[in-house]
Amino acid sequence: MFSCVKPYEDQNYSALRRDCRRRKVLFEDPLFPATDDSLYYKGTPGPAVRWKRPKYSGHSPAPHRPGWGDAWRMENVPRPGSSGCPSSSLRAWALDICEDPRLFVDGISSHDLHQGQVGNCWFVAACSSLASRESLWQKVIPDWKEQEWDPEKPNAYAGIFHFHFWRFGEWVDVVIDDRLPTVNNQLIYCHSNSRNEFWCALVEKAYAKLAGCYQALDGGNTADALVDFTGGVSEPIDLTEGDFANDETKRNQLFERMLKVHSRGGLISASIKAVTAADMEARLACGLVKGHAYAVTDVRKVRLGHGLLAFFKSEKLDMIRLRNPWGEREWNGPWSDTSEEWQKVSKSEREKMGVTVQDDGEFWMTFEDLCRYFTDIIKCRVINTSHLSIHKTWEEARLHGAWTLHEDPRQNRGGGCINHKDTFFQNPQYIFEVKKPEDEVLICIQQRPKRSTRREGKGENLAIGFDIYKVEENRQYRMHSLQHKAASSIYINSRSVFLRTDQPEGRYVIIPTTFEPGHTGEFLLRVFTDVPSNCRELRLDEPPHTCWSSLCGYPQLVTQVHVLEAAGLKDSPTGANSYVIIKCEGDKVRSAVQKGTSTPEYNVKGIFYRKKLSQPITVQVWNHRVLKDEFLGQVHLKADPDNLQALHTLHLRDRNSRQPSNLPGTVAVHILSSTSLMAV
Repeated sequence: MFSCVKPYEDQNYSALRRDCRRRKVLFEDPLFPATDDSLYYKGTPGPAVRWKRPKYSGHSPAPHRPGWGDAWRMENVPRPGSSGCPSSSLRAWALDICEDPRLFVDGISSHDLHQGQVGNCWFVAACSSLASRESLWQKVIPDWKEQEWDPEKPNAYAGIFHFHFWRFGEWVDVVIDDRLPTVNNQLIYCHSNSRNEFWCALVEKAYAKLAGCYQALDGGNTADALVDFTGGVSEPIDLTEGDFANDETKRNQLFERMLKVHSRGGLISASIKAVTAADMEARLACGLVKGHAYAVTDVRKVRLGHGLLAFFKSEKLDMIRLRNPWGEREWNGPWSDTSEEWQKVSKSEREKMGVTVQDDGEFWMTFEDLCRYFTDIIKCRVINTSHLSIHKTWEEARLHGAWTLHEDPRQNRGGGCINHKDTFFQNPQYIFEVKKPEDEVLICIQQRPKRSTRREGKGENLAIGFDIYKVEENRQYRMHSLQHKAASSIYINSRSVFLRTDQPEGRYVIIPTTFEPGHTGEFLLRVFTDVPSNCRELRLDEPPHTCWSSLCGYPQLVTQVHVLEAAGLKDSPTGANSYVIIKCEGDKVRSAVQKGTSTPEYNVKGIFYRKKLSQPITVQVWNHRVLKDEFLGQVHLKADPDNLQALHTLHLRDRNSRQPSNLPGTVAVHILSSTSLMAV
């Protein structure tokens, strides 16, 4: 996964660290300096922020070494050998936070994190989820043993760290220095329980660098952070809209899906929607906090009862463990830390679950209560594309695209959503295939992340979404008219939009759009299926003119043939196993076999660009047999564009070219023809 990690802004961690060690200086990041520009993109600073390193290393030429935690100011102390000008970098070097800094203290845990002064509970919740997954945090924090402080080799420390994040289709390596913003010698943003543990503060700084500044992390989206930590896809679920609290069947299905995501290494968070500004971080009577992101740290079925009775009775309860990023204020309802419900669970089961009675922000509750009190869940699936795994393997198609503007409608790619029918089909279009009788399809569209800086202001997301249309089995060119809508995403101004859908076998077109026309931006489309989907962009509107066109001819007519159904077919005791084939000028489309019925519904479409207008289109019906398929009849279609009757019910005939006779059965066909090749 990380063989192609790209250095962010071309900063090479190894080269920068070697250079700092050679020159015996601590790294100072010129792209994310220790200034207010790295803190805010708008407004004025609050309390005086002091940038401090976790610990002075001895590299810098400081004239005085204060005690640990000393609030010593260097504003008027000149650098030795200088003209007497104060040095901001020297100030940063000399101010220490603690005496014995560590990346990790007693390992990494979801209990390490506490939210700081910025409203980034969403990011802290994502970090809490990350900390519970060793395989994931070791990808985000690479070479963690090598990056750890070594008290035995203080001169080897260069004040430089690096972290990996998945951004817009690729993993990037973000380099930072160790200068952290403080007020009164306290870290003001994400920090650990232990004063000398810094992994979460450093990960947050690297993430703030990606975002543009620390203030850009205020009020973000947990789903985005989960994706950036894993490279997976996030699926938001509205518990209120789905009425999961009252619909037991839907609730049980959702719990099983969450159990599967959790057991396969995915990350999950939950929150309670705040409707008004006054609701933000308001504490409810049950102890939960509105407008606040909670990390889901465990999902399991808990066995009730004691001793052998628990095994024979086999009564289990769907339970969820959550953590408040504040590190305090817990749920106080059933199954809270001190509730009497825990008497129903054996001591060994409680120990296995890690139940504590501390106000550490972590607590258990039933999944039914979660659906009743929480309003939203975000599941981040870590997509498994390895063919060596025992778990379900997905095939991923990943394509980059863009909404662009052009005066020529045929080259414009910024047409807006379906509300704007005149320009909708000018958007980018992508075709993919479902090759199984039915398949689960995951589709995610992500717009390029926006940075928030003083120079450019806050980076605002566009409102984006996509529609999926079932199209002809042989379509090769862009859509120009509406077809059956198979599925549709929501439209929202978030960084990414996700849809999970089950679709029957066939060919589909995805049209990703902005909500309003005229907007520009880049996007990444990801399509996951069980078998390769051959997903690709449709670039051409019609068959291209080539050097052979003058010799072989160029299409004069486009015809769409939609075979709907058949009736009265030649029957057998078990019914016919029939299928249809649509033929036109050497091209053909075949439907799936409809088993055991004399009234099959084929619902298959083909599109044909025709040069020989006098040659009819043929629709044949066949009965699938083990040794040799049986011909059941056919019809010929002239498909004249002047014929305004689109729907035809025709009797099947035999293949006698001179005097064809009727055979049992009829077939219903919808035909659309036009001399404009961009009509369909």
